[in-house]
Order: sequence, then structure tokens, then C-alpha cells
Amino acid sequence: PNYEDGTVDINWDLAQKSNDQIEFSLGWGQTGVIGRIGLKLNNFSMRNLFNKNKEHRGIMPVGDGETLSIGAQTNGSYYQSYNASYSTNWFGGKRPIQFSISAYYSKQTDVSDNYYNSSYMNNYYNYLYGYSSYNSYNSYTNYYDPDKYVKLLGMSVGWGKRLRWPDDYFTLSLQLAYQRYMLKNWEYFLMTDGSANNLNLTIALNRTSTDNQLFPRRGSEFEASVTLTPPWSAWDHKDYKNLATNPLSSTYEDEMQEKYRWVEYNKWKFKSRTYTALSGGQKCFVLMTRVEMGILGSYNKYKKSPFETYYVGGDGMSGYSTGYAEETIGLRGYENGSLTPYGYEGYAYDRFTLELRYPFLLGNTTIYGLTFLEGGNAWHKVSDFNPFEMKRSAGVGVRIYLPMVGLMGIDWGYGFDKVFGTKGGSQFHFILGQEF
Repeated sequence: PNYEDGTVDINWDLAQKSNDQIEFSLGWGQTGVIGRIGLKLNNFSMRNLFNKNKEHRGIMPVGDGETLSIGAQTNGSYYQSYNASYSTNWFGGKRPIQFSISAYYSKQTDVSDNYYNSSYMNNYYNYLYGYSSYNSYNSYTNYYDPDKYVKLLGMSVGWGKRLRWPDDYFTLSLQLAYQRYMLKNWEYFLMTDGSANNLNLTIALNRTSTDNQLFPRRGSEFEASVTLTPPWSAWDHKDYKNLATNPLSSTYEDEMQEKYRWVEYNKWKFKSRTYTALSGGQKCFVLMTRVEMGILGSYNKYKKSPFETYYVGGDGMSGYSTGYAEETIGLRGYENGSLTPYGYEGYAYDRFTLELRYPFLLGNTTIYGLTFLEGGNAWHKVSDFNPFEMKRSAGVGVRIYLPMVGLMGIDWGYGFDKVFGTKGGSQFHFILGQEF
């Protein structure tokens, strides 16, 4: 003990325990092989990678609590994605400074024009208008068109530091990211051909005071962030007011490529969760509340970003969809992306949740049930944002955490309100991974 500063040195003998995760799924559908594979090492050591010592056992070195993750996903010929990331909470080994680096690539393709002239579609339209039966089987693999695609290549570098003011629960983080979008004959977007670049910086202030990562009973999580690109239109001397305004013009596509060669926007988000135990003890009911909202703004009203919009509705999991470069926001009780269909992309959104949880099993393997009330919405125009104009839902669900797999779950939700004239109704949602 040090009586002068009132501190005591304590030595703990720790035994390392593996908590790495392996993910593997495989199936078959109309588009071909469907699957996902992933490996997440939660106690990786970059420092010991080339050192043959007691901490380097087997293939990978361990001991520094760093995270190394690699993964791949496929939906047959129509969608593939690959990602890799590395992060540490003690960059340099002396201070609690966070550092991360990641890279990813995805490709999504489309069906050929022959698909819409096929006997399958003819039978479908005949059935739709009452002319004949509709019982033909169609394989998308027969109409795969490699000349229709959208590709996304990205990388990022992040830095974070724990703050001492206002208290020790605050962290400040910065992330510099770059994405390149490559399109060819892609008919689901206002720009069908060409490439676009997105260079941005994200500044985030976070406060986390929860008592448990898997099943919090007390505490809260708050995050306020802003993502900024350079205001390219402020100095490139282009007349965006009269650029790419006539879709019938022979130069329209070329003008679109010129307009979005460098994407610009400012994106503001706020997210919060609170946890309140309704009784004492380890196994108790816990009330979770969530409030979040986001706005995608522009520097130049004639150069609104078509990228980084909000894709709202459903399970909130990213993956195969007709859109791209979107941020996926879940809203249970409604179909994926149903609140932001093509032509009504989300430039503002909000979501409110009231969730009651109860744990059935705690420990390395955690299982808990939940029931929820949820509401939210999305708007194509930021000026139309109204937090009281909500699409409401309610439902039940279960979450299972397995050390080698991670967090999984299933929710059943019922949407009470119409979305673009379509009733909500009953929806099942499958959940993979932790969400904040």
C-alpha cells in the first residue's frame, strides 16, 4: 500500500478463457448457394504475431484482448460480400486508446431483360388478370446477368479515447472512411452507370454505464455523432442547378456521373438506451427504453446525396436488397425497407422502443425473453420530419447468446398502421448480432 496517495497495488492471477466465435450457415435457393461464414477472435495479440512464446499457441497468438474478424456472405450469383477488421482498446499498450481498421467489398447483380419476357412472367401476368393458372417454377440462375451490377469497396480507420470529464463513462471517437461505388446498368437507382466516391469523417461522443454487456439491468447508453464529407460543391465551380435535370437528354447519364463523382452530405444521429431493473436479484424483469433519430443533410440543395440514406423497416439487418449505400434501421412489425421504398428514400427517421425483458438463463450462455412496443417512421424530406407521426407495432421475442456463435434471436411483431397504402400485419424477424 501507498499511504501517501491512498492506493494499493493488487496482483490478480488470471486464467485465459476462450470466447472466440465461429459462424457458418449453408443453404440452397433459387439463386444458388446461400451461406455465411465468419471467424471472430476476441483475445487476439498483434504484438505476439511473430513471437514464438507461451502466448503464441496454435495458429493465432492470444493474450492482448484485441479483436480480429473476417467474414463472407453469399446469396448465390446475385450477391457476395467480404469483410475484415481489427480493433484494440489499448493501442500502444500503455493507455486505453482505441484503434480500429477495416475493409470490405460487396457485389450485387441483377436478372437480365429476358427474365421479364420469360414464360414465368407471362404466366404471372395472366394469373394476375385472371386469364390462367399460375404454377410455373422459375430459377433466377437462368437469367443471371453479370453486366448488371453494383459494387461497393470501402475501408476505414478509427481512433477513440476515454474521457475524464464530465465522468469516466464518456468516450470520444473519430473515424476516417472511404467508399467507392461502381455501377453498370443498375436500374434501381437514379444513376445507372459510373462510379462515385465517398470520403467522410465521423465524430462521435459516447457514454456507456451499463452493468453487463449481454443482459444489462442498470445503466444507459448514449451516442451523438456527426458524419461530414468535404463540401466539394463549394469550390469545384460547377452549376449543379442545371446539371442532370433532363432525363431525356442524351447527356443525362454523363451529367449524373459528373454530379456524383464525389458525394457530399452531413449526417447527424442520436441514439440512447436506458435499463431499469424492476426488482432485486440477478433474475428480474428489466425495462429497456430506446430513442433514436437521424437526419441526412446537404450543403447544396441541388446536390442532395443519394447515398447513405436510411432504409427503415423490418429486422434491421444489412444484406441483400435492391438498394445500396444505405443505413439499415429496424422497425419490427413491418417488412424490410417498407417505410423507404424506391423513390421515397429516407433522409430522416426516428424510432422509439419500450421493451420488457426477463432472463431464463444467465452466464456464458444467456437466454432471455422480451415483449415490446415500438414506433417510428421515415421521411423523404427533412422538412417533413415529425416525431409524433409514427408507425406503431407490438410483439414478443427471444434472444440467445452462445459463446461460439454470438447473439441470435427471433421476434414476432404486428404492425398496426398502413405504409404507403399497405397494411402492416404479422411479421417474423430473425436477429443476428448485437445492435445499438
